[in-house]
Amino acid sequence: MNAVVQLNESTENESFIACFMVVTEVKDWGVVGYVTIPGKGAAYYRAKAGTFDLIGETNLVLQQ
Repeated sequence: MNAVVQLNESTENESFIACFMVVTEVKDWGVVGYVTIPGKGAAYYRAKAGTFDLIGETNLVLQQ
């Protein structure tokens, strides 16, 4: 999908609030994707519907 969302204040894990996440999969209940952590790699995350806002699309996606 390569959409970019921003995790909002409803996100279950407070550490991820305001992070930008690249969406790799859309599910019935929300989205799956990753947040890039400089120098550390990717943190994979599942965000329920209502806990993120669509920002746009990315041109660069990490290879899995």
